[in-house]
Amino acid sequence: MNLDIRQFYRATEPGRALACADPEDRKYYIDFSSVRGGEIIDKIRKKIAFLLDDRPTCTLFTGHIGCGKSTELLRLKMDLEADGFHVVYFESSEDLEMTDVDIVDVLLAIASRISQSLKTLPPMPMSKLKALLQATSNVLNADVVGGGINIPGLPDIAGVKLGTLGVRAQGDEFTLSLGIGDITAKVKQDASLRKKLNQFLGPQKQQLLDAINQELLEPAIAQLKAQGKRGLVAIVDNLDRLDNRPKPWGKPQPEYLFVDQGEYLSKLNCHLVYTIPLALKFSNSYGMLTQRFEDPKVLPMVPVRSQDGKEHQAGMALLRRMVLARAFPDLDEQQGLEAIPLIFENLETLDRLCQISGGHVRDLLKLLNTWIMEEMQFPLHRHSLEQVIQSCQHDMIMPISEPEWELLRQVNVHKKVTDDTGYQQLIRSRFVFEYRDNGKGWFDVNPILAEAGLL
Repeated sequence: MNLDIRQFYRATEPGRALACADPEDRKYYIDFSSVRGGEIIDKIRKKIAFLLDDRPTCTLFTGHIGCGKSTELLRLKMDLEADGFHVVYFESSEDLEMTDVDIVDVLLAIASRISQSLKTLPPMPMSKLKALLQATSNVLNADVVGGGINIPGLPDIAGVKLGTLGVRAQGDEFTLSLGIGDITAKVKQDASLRKKLNQFLGPQKQQLLDAINQELLEPAIAQLKAQGKRGLVAIVDNLDRLDNRPKPWGKPQPEYLFVDQGEYLSKLNCHLVYTIPLALKFSNSYGMLTQRFEDPKVLPMVPVRSQDGKEHQAGMALLRRMVLARAFPDLDEQQGLEAIPLIFENLETLDRLCQISGGHVRDLLKLLNTWIMEEMQFPLHRHSLEQVIQSCQHDMIMPISEPEWELLRQVNVHKKVTDDTGYQQLIRSRFVFEYRDNGKGWFDVNPILAEAGLL
């Protein structure tokens, strides 16, 4: 039994989410729900497909960046499609400038992606959306000379054709499938256009929301049900990557979007799942957030130790399986364990990798991926892993201030965090991880930092 180093390296690419609907990706998928505090994704699915299948729902989903949320959401997509729903999943970072996001940007991105996914349905009349987009194109083109915004099917302005951006047409017919996508792509690249767009449409966001509901979502759902579908679900991923910088009036961007503007995000008339930054859970605005939405569903780390410091055997076993599946996806659990000497010098070396990751899936894969590149041969040795860990530790320590070290010392002792803004920074920087064990949540310092000797 041979292991191809190039294949293993590619299988451990840390930034790639697994699409469980793909048979090859499915071989790599490990279900961590038994050690993460319950089957979170299945609870979301049951709410949509059973408990509230006949009315719009809105679910917030969070966790550390890189902990596996996208993989779980793609699994949710697969499961809901099997339940008979039309599901639109997209990564919002492809459509939005994450350092500068407004409510209008999100609503347009969702409308664009849903419309694009429904292009096989018969055309739907969209007089309100058409009027809003025509007025928007006039505003955005007011100061543009050449190469402006074109909305086919709408009249030219003063006899001048408006460039290449806007709602596409099929013949003379107004359609939405790619046009709003053109607008969002253009304003993502141009801060001045983004500002003009939001200055114009921001005060009209209720009209925009009503037009999307009445002319896109409600007719589309009726057509989908006529074709035998049970409804429409939109999964908006990567909003957890919103930059935390304040808006001009001082409100941090995530709080502005999900607290101040949360009402509009929740009132699109379909089933919705949004990812949100984990740091919102520890902000002073969290109480207001839970008034607008249900409590966010949290995907914690895979535990490598229990709160008392002892090895978490179930969590470690699943992390081993994840690594071994990337090497030999067709082997069962026992066969994978027997193949360890083909990959690592011993079981203790594999366990060292799992422990130092803190159960953060992407960090584990990043360490492994770097380790493979360093050695370029099997078995992988402990001394090379330690060099990779030391390099990562050095890079992680450099930006940490003394006040942050003091907060880390408090977490190390008490295993909890508060709503202090300092703790929010620790969460965003992955210096502190959240775990769930036997129904209880607790926190611990990233093991790479814990070994630095500064706690």
